[in-house]
Amino acid sequence: MSMDDKRARLEKQVRSCYSTWAKTYFDDYYASGTAYPPVHVDIVRGLLQRSGAKSLLDAGCGPASMLRGLADLGLELYGFDLTGEMVEEARRVMRAAGVAGERFWQGSVAEVGDYRRPPAGYDAAICFGVLPHVPAALDRAVIANLHASLARGGMVAIEARNQLFALFTLNRYTRDFFLKELIDADALPESERQAIAPALEALEAQLRVDLPPLRPGYDEILSRTHNPLVLRAQVEAAGFRDVRLHFYHYHALPPMLENRAPEWFRRRSLALEDPADWRGHFMASAFIVSGVKA
Repeated sequence: MSMDDKRARLEKQVRSCYSTWAKTYFDDYYASGTAYPPVHVDIVRGLLQRSGAKSLLDAGCGPASMLRGLADLGLELYGFDLTGEMVEEARRVMRAAGVAGERFWQGSVAEVGDYRRPPAGYDAAICFGVLPHVPAALDRAVIANLHASLARGGMVAIEARNQLFALFTLNRYTRDFFLKELIDADALPESERQAIAPALEALEAQLRVDLPPLRPGYDEILSRTHNPLVLRAQVEAAGFRDVRLHFYHYHALPPMLENRAPEWFRRRSLALEDPADWRGHFMASAFIVSGVKA
């Protein structure tokens, strides 16, 4: 299967997954009293305020989940999303905030033309909740497209799920990280795989590989994690300077233990929230890479 065919198939799956989620996505992940507070919005606000940006593009804006929390900054706001229903909801919400509906359109982060770059470029671009659904072979293309959409000196903020968090979860994510990234068992000759099979079985016995439970829809499509060290290097290679990592959504204990001390877990997790804490490499489930176009 060619990359174009693979991408078309994956994008069709993503649209199908998110098409029925447009009306409830913001409430589920940003406004719910039971969901983890959207601490990443404050990180982005700070980055934008320090950058001095006047215009902002949200590549993969969803129902304007992020932009509706930034409308008070006085920026010219733009956004596009792969899913038509998400775009319609973004237009509805942002019209109520005084932003013209034509500033939101349907498009793919893998297509540079879909960024609709203005002549001078955008002052800032963000990309959240998108990279997990992008095949690894297209990561560099998406980063390059974000780079191309910006004016010189423009700021980018790209979010991803933290692959290194698997070292703290002690579940099937840990097993997969060990086998696929550290040991790279699939790359070993068959004779070596057979030789270490008992050791790998013993390793799996130490982990809760039945956790976390699969989420209908989301875990049925491509939903990757990213190594923050690798993604930072890719952003630097694309021509960004002052590239930094910002960690968020900390976990005070491995997630499977949250129910043993739920009140303490939530209180302590929120107290840990510090985008620059080195522990975020392992205790935070998500991170942002920011940079400035050289």
